Amino acid sequence: MGSILALFSSLLWGTADYLAGNLSKSYRSIAVTGVSQFFGLLFGVFAILATLIFGREFITPNLSFSGYFIPGVIAGISGFIGLLAFYTGLATGRMGVVSPIASLAAVIPLTVAFLGGERPSSLQTFGLIVALLGAFLASGPEVKGGLPIRPLIFAVIAALGFGGALTFIAIGARVDSLHTMTTMRLASVTICIFIALRAKSLGGFARGDLPTLLFIGIADFLANFLLGVATTKGLVSIAMVLGSLFPIVTSILAFRFLGERLHRVQYLGIAFAVAGVAFISAG
Repeated sequence: MGSILALFSSLLWGTADYLAGNLSKSYRSIAVTGVSQFFGLLFGVFAILATLIFGREFITPNLSFSGYFIPGVIAGISGFIGLLAFYTGLATGRMGVVSPIASLAAVIPLTVAFLGGERPSSLQTFGLIVALLGAFLASGPEVKGGLPIRPLIFAVIAALGFGGALTFIAIGARVDSLHTMTTMRLASVTICIFIALRAKSLGGFARGDLPTLLFIGIADFLANFLLGVATTKGLVSIAMVLGSLFPIVTSILAFRFLGERLHRVQYLGIAFAVAGVAFISAG
């Protein structure tokens, strides 16, 4: 079950990133991030209220790292930085530079899980390596013409931000995934409100952009939520790697709807990712 949830989170993440990357070519990345995150927060609040109606108790936040609030706040700030850097990088048009490096974010929580004593089987470990390599290759690593510094910097920042967010998502999810994700959005939206007040602008979006922003916000929230749940249903290391396959979805959507040609290395990466998932399942 954990593996299925993690794979579905990749599907949602990849779709949200594809839409957000496109929207960031017409509007500022900070605006796309802020408004979509606001919709994600609203979704989280309504989800918590819905669970309360059906008899679930509200989990009171505390300032302990063993709770969900502090990990959620850290994950929210880290994830916000990662998203902003990722969307800005994608807006430069060099997806082949940004996405591969950002896909390596899973290395951070993977390392933390191993240091914490988690030990997948030999076959699963091999599958993790193959799947992670597949995600990197499938996102179309591009070195022709050199590596431009600006997208490269954004890619590294995105990887660090996503990696930190994933690590603290897993920590908060031990208590409750829904409350952790909602706290994440509360933290990131608070930052966005201060930025919007300073800029005196909400991004200048057209009314027709709102459904896309709504979808991005909800999809990103659900991707985080499902990955958090996945970390409680099995090994954290496996959930994190399977949840990092989102660049494959982004690349396929870009191929299907934008006509971006998939390179041979991307087809190889997709094959590696599928093989990695198979090895993990067999282990």
